[in-house]
Amino acid sequence: MYEIYIGNKNYSSWSLRPWVLLHARGIPFVELVKPFARGSNFDAFRAFSPSGKVPCLRDGATVVWDSLGISEFLAESHPGLWPADAAARTWARCATAEMHSGFTTLRNICTMNVGLRVKLHTQPPALVADIRRIDELWNEGLSRFGGPFLAGPEFTVVDAFYCPVAYRVRTYGIDTTGKAAQYVQRLLELPAMREWEQAALAETWRELDHEAEALQVGVVTADYRVPAATP
Repeated sequence: MYEIYIGNKNYSSWSLRPWVLLHARGIPFVELVKPFARGSNFDAFRAFSPSGKVPCLRDGATVVWDSLGISEFLAESHPGLWPADAAARTWARCATAEMHSGFTTLRNICTMNVGLRVKLHTQPPALVADIRRIDELWNEGLSRFGGPFLAGPEFTVVDAFYCPVAYRVRTYGIDTTGKAAQYVQRLLELPAMREWEQAALAETWRELDHEAEALQVGVVTADYRVPAATP
């Protein structure tokens, strides 16, 4: 059975991608949570991940790291993780790659913090541009391939890669338009996403660097997590 190493569910957007793909598609796996420590986690994570980062998947003697690498590895053995239709599959690969390598301003300003609600101090032009592009992508895919998911009727890799953005939209009160707004809610209501969220809210540890990032960009208006553990 697959083993997947992930970080804190409240913060780790990269870990969410393969985890939600596995869960939503009913592929059995064992979850191994490795909480972030303050500062560099490279040496500790090197015990199981060649890159010193999460996520990392193990399949027997095979080690697969990076969320896109994991998704492609899984797709080789589990048909349907990419759309069957060639046009939808091509679009989905491009949209996935764009998420994997782009939207740097969104990542840096609106870091994933599932349990918080944050009112941003401001939305600089680069952030507005990222949000507009994601909104455009989502509406394009939903309209072109008929929904309810980005590349058609099934949840595929491209949806998994935008699941962390759905949490960001809710946390930071980001506006989306048209079918994209409905899509955000659809992702948040997936059983796999609900399970991830419940576990994130139940985490008692806090990683101070991640917490500081949210405080730097806005005002925290709500925190739905259980109280932090006493140091």
